[in-house]
Amino acid sequence: MFRISSILAAVLLVASMATARSADEKRKQEQRLENAGQVMSEVLNMPDTIPQSVLDKTKCVVIVPSVLKAAFIVGGSYGRGAMVCRTGPNFTGPWGAPSMYAIEGASFGLQLGAEASDFVLLVMNERGATSLLHSKVKLGGDISAAAGPLGRDAQAETDAFMRAEILTYSRARGLFAGLSLDGSTLRPDEDANEALYGRRIPTRDIVMGSAPETPASARMLIDLLDKASPHPKNA
Repeated sequence: MFRISSILAAVLLVASMATARSADEKRKQEQRLENAGQVMSEVLNMPDTIPQSVLDKTKCVVIVPSVLKAAFIVGGSYGRGAMVCRTGPNFTGPWGAPSMYAIEGASFGLQLGAEASDFVLLVMNERGATSLLHSKVKLGGDISAAAGPLGRDAQAETDAFMRAEILTYSRARGLFAGLSLDGSTLRPDEDANEALYGRRIPTRDIVMGSAPETPASARMLIDLLDKASPHPKNA
């Protein structure tokens, strides 16, 4: 009897520890979403920010808050953030639920400097958005990328910007600028999505709006995008 009670107690302890870990992981993802919303708010309120004409053509936005150089030197790995896309079959609908993403690349250490940097990536066409829903892509290889233009009222209709499938930006030391991230990779973070939503959901189902509901922690980010660019232009 004592042995059965001990086994039951051990099982309950393991279960409670697993539940606590699951709650901790979910909260980490919620904090990333809240941080992404804060980054986007600050970026959109800068004098030299993403041109409105560019934002209105954007299919998806990827925000990766607080990427540290030390993390890449010591861990050599990645920054973690979220992607939000316009819903609908051609990415022409309202902004949908976030999917968690990871960005990786050895070149980061040369580009970031000693302070934290935030990345904002704009996915400019349907091919680029669809590619990101299924697998890891290499910027400048699998998918074309360019440093993004600046200026709230700029039209940014140059060949380089019009050809690029992703426009990339970085904010560090209070400055926001276009930054080349060629050679880096971007991929869905399936484990983070599972922690956030409580179950495995294909990235496409999250992004395209079929499932699930938008988490409360992403509300600030979605509301900002709804206000800044509620409808796509030249879709």
